[in-house]
Amino acid sequence: MTAPLETTKALLGELIGFPTISSDSNLEMIAHLAGRLEDAGARVDIHLDDSGKKANLFATLGPGDVDGGIVLSGHSDVVPVAEQVWSGDPFTMAERGGRLYGRGACDMKGFIAAAVAMAPIFAARVGARPIHFAFTYDEETGCFGARALVDSLKAQGLRPGVAIIGEPTDMRIIEGHKGCYEYCTHFSGLAGHGSNPDRGVNAVEYAARFITRLLELKDRLRARAPEDGRFDPPWTTINTGRLEGGMAHNVIASAARLDWEMRPVQAGDAQFVKDDLRAYCETTLIPAMRAIYPEANITTEVIAEVAGLEPADENEAREIMMELTGSNETDLVAFGTEAGIFTELGMSAVVCGPGSIEQAHKADEYVSLAQMQQCLDMLGRLGDKLGS
Repeated sequence: MTAPLETTKALLGELIGFPTISSDSNLEMIAHLAGRLEDAGARVDIHLDDSGKKANLFATLGPGDVDGGIVLSGHSDVVPVAEQVWSGDPFTMAERGGRLYGRGACDMKGFIAAAVAMAPIFAARVGARPIHFAFTYDEETGCFGARALVDSLKAQGLRPGVAIIGEPTDMRIIEGHKGCYEYCTHFSGLAGHGSNPDRGVNAVEYAARFITRLLELKDRLRARAPEDGRFDPPWTTINTGRLEGGMAHNVIASAARLDWEMRPVQAGDAQFVKDDLRAYCETTLIPAMRAIYPEANITTEVIAEVAGLEPADENEAREIMMELTGSNETDLVAFGTEAGIFTELGMSAVVCGPGSIEQAHKADEYVSLAQMQQCLDMLGRLGDKLGS
């Protein structure tokens, strides 16, 4: 038994109407979802962030003190619409040609709408194994909400067993993705006249030396690729995204900033890179800078360190999703999700949801009605499984 598509469409329209851009509050949408889930009989906990302007929602149907439950998870935040040309209001859902348009339609309010629309059916069928709903904040800016949620579950001693992350995958079962580690490295030197470069500490030049080290690490990471690696490419990658520094062609640059990232295929690679860069700065670059100017320094700001989802030989979430979808195929993707964070709690996880990542973050984002029905059918079979 599944929730009606029309009911789910209406709920999705309501969710799209909440402009939950990551820089803004998500509290109204969370309150709306809490009301719907409470009406279905769920026990709902809302956890505010430190600012009090954002919140996670964690709700349970079935026994609340039992480990091993199944989590349906989605993030409530969406990316901005600024400088995008939309055919209509991005926060008013429009239906055209079998598609539902609006910011967040596929990424990922479509899955949230389907999961919550199914709550009354789950409530009527849930047995000894609970089903949980986890809706988070700030996934788009670093998965901060999921991190806070998992820490909260740890503190409560609650250990669900399976997480289904409903990111847009065209309903394909995704069992792995790389991590995403983002940094800003700041170089503080000493300004001076360009005619006497030895009397200053050129922050841009030291940033360039740091970049050279990153390029060397890129080559070394290729040799660390797992022999049976399934990612494309199969090794951890590094990207230097932006370098800013200096003020004029004849002035020694006193400051520089480098934005860079790495996409680890295995957790050990991330530590390998960080340890190497730390040692290089502490033993080579900083001593050379401070020989001229004792207050010179290099500091790295962590923007986000989002764990990847490493494919596992044993994965209950994968087995459940194969049964629910009727597919015996799985895949890996390049984009990151919150799935790896949930596995830190000892849960198995997969990513599977309606819509395509090709539509996410773009103008006229959409999810097809066919994909929404496919998602509802999958969740309906999950409801049947809960009652068996």
